[in-house]
Amino acid sequence: MATELQGIQVTETKPLLPGQDTAQQAAVAAAILLDRSQECDVETPYGFVHVTIHGTPRGNRPVILTYHDVGMNHKSCFDSLFKFDDMLEITKNFVVCHLDAPGQQEGSAPFPTAYEYPSMEQLCEMVTCVLQYFNFRSIIGVGVGAGAYILAMFARFSPDLVEGLVLLNIDPNAKGWMDWAASKITGLTSSLSDVILAHLFSQEELANSAGAVSTYRSFLTDGHFLSNAELFWNSYNSRRDLEIERDGGGSLKCPVMLVVGDQAPHEDTVVECNSKLDPTQTSFLKMADAGGQPQISQVGLLPPSLHTPLPLPLPPP
Repeated sequence: MATELQGIQVTETKPLLPGQDTAQQAAVAAAILLDRSQECDVETPYGFVHVTIHGTPRGNRPVILTYHDVGMNHKSCFDSLFKFDDMLEITKNFVVCHLDAPGQQEGSAPFPTAYEYPSMEQLCEMVTCVLQYFNFRSIIGVGVGAGAYILAMFARFSPDLVEGLVLLNIDPNAKGWMDWAASKITGLTSSLSDVILAHLFSQEELANSAGAVSTYRSFLTDGHFLSNAELFWNSYNSRRDLEIERDGGGSLKCPVMLVVGDQAPHEDTVVECNSKLDPTQTSFLKMADAGGQPQISQVGLLPPSLHTPLPLPLPPP
């Protein structure tokens, strides 16, 4: 399995922007980076990926690149964190690049019935296409749930391009037969929006219908968004085991910070992932009273953790 995974390569079967030569593509990318906030769709061999850029390049510093979870987009997943004052003190030193999985950005049209959604491996390869398009040399990845899985996979495939990772609610394991059977049964008795909410939030939050739960429940009632979210959800549930190991080819070579809320749905899988990573390169933050989305519920506690202890190669502000 590990050999098979490591063999994945990005093949540019068609240009990222049809009809433009390399110089034109570079000029467009440069113009976007000079704008303080710009959105664009980058074409890849597996379809378009929506990219939102904030900031301007500063020397050879890595780009902070985010990837959201299922049932979210970059705004609903990361706005609370990246607009927090302490986080702004960090991000002012970097370009921030937010990725939206295909069809998950605001205002996205529903995919046609026969559309085949990219696999998790293909979503990972789309990250490479974005880096190539903007000529980014390296990243500090911030991912939640499915996004954390994608960025961890990217770090395994392209270790030289990743200087650090902040992974919230990561589950690096493939779904087993018991998980598959349980999800099928749940799908018969619960709506898709309820299934995704149970993935995002703790049982206590769901029982109390906390503010964030109500917000996301309303968000998921949008039929167009939910139909696209279902495709992303199915792709995530078909993921392979990342086969992370403390040593050897399965290890993550960069500093990693793992984050999970106490009693969150993914607490056990994050703890298990922590046991498989190099302890000299890994920080583990379990946040009390954080629920399923600590980057939203405990936003003030995350930015200080990015400095001390130092899990990522962040230069001082």
